[in-house]
Amino acid sequence: MTQEPVVVDARGLRCPIPVIRLARRAQDLDPGELVTVWSTDPAAVHDVPAWARMRGHAIEGSVDVDAADGAFTAITVRVGG
Repeated sequence: MTQEPVVVDARGLRCPIPVIRLARRAQDLDPGELVTVWSTDPAAVHDVPAWARMRGHAIEGSVDVDAADGAFTAITVRVGG
């Protein structure tokens, strides 16, 4: 099991692509592993938690990041079983 979250960089992509990319990556992870999606799409703050609930995953946290190359939201999901 990885210690650091796997990162899915979906910056610049619009709904529903961030969730689709997150879902594809999560399929390859074991229960308990973390995956973080980076998104500039404001809808992701609602769409990712909704997807996680429907799939039995848990939101571990969400943080707004002000990076040198632009602001984005990082949402971390713990993959369920």
